This record gives sequence, structure tokens and C-alpha cells, in this order.
Amino acid sequence: MTEKTASVHWEGQGKKGQGQISTETAALKAYPYGFGSRFEDDRRGTNPEELLGAAHAACFTMAFSFACDKAGFATTSVDTQAKVRLATEGDGFVIDRIALTLKAVVPGIDEARFQEIAEEAKKGCPLSKALASVPEITLAATLGQ
Repeated sequence: MTEKTASVHWEGQGKKGQGQISTETAALKAYPYGFGSRFEDDRRGTNPEELLGAAHAACFTMAFSFACDKAGFATTSVDTQAKVRLATEGDGFVIDRIALTLKAVVPGIDEARFQEIAEEAKKGCPLSKALASVPEITLAATLGQ
């Protein structure tokens, strides 16, 4: 078993407050976030949805590469993007969609097997399982040369 740690420090009220996100590996160290970086176009900070998307893309990419390896196909390159949509729901918000886009080079695999492995990886990666309450998680997978 493994356990990873992240922490947040927040100062101030609501929209005027500012937070800092840190991870135990220091990949993020007091990295800023707040209302502007979450709901507006402030690019000086991050937001939970961006971090969730990065985590999901990373998890899915590894699951796909491992699944290809297990099936006897070596991945040459795998690129994944995750778009996480935060929508209003009543007085609050909900993540209602995550759209994964995969582009991979996998020599010797045919299109049908590629799509099958990609879909299995999407369903089986730990982050996809953790995000099972998200109503829509889509996958567009493209096999490159």
C-alpha cells in the first residue's frame, strides 16, 4: 500500500481569500490558488479541477501503457489530455464531465485492440474508479504512427 500527501493553507474570506497547495514531493510548494484561478481567467495560480485533470491523465496514461505491455505491445509514446468541466448545480458546483483524449504510438497493434485496451484502462485506472460519481467520463483515443 502507498499513501501520498498534499496540503493546503488558506487565508482570508471566500472570494478574497488565497490558498497555497503543497505536495510531499514538492512538485507543488506553496503554489497559489484562489477564486480568480478557479472561476476566472487568472493564470497565476492553479485550481482543483486542473489538478484533478492532471492526476487523472497521469493515472490513465500509466494504466494504458501497463495494459499494452501486459498484452504484448510496447508503447513508444503516449500523450493524454484531461478536460475537467465544473458546472453550476443549484447553489453550488459539480464536476459533470471529464473528457480524456489519448494519442499513442503502439507498434504492431491494430485499431480494434488499441481501442479495447484504451477503454479497459479508462475503466480500470484508480483515478477513474475514484471518480465514478462523475456522470460522464469520455475517451477519444487516436492510434498514431
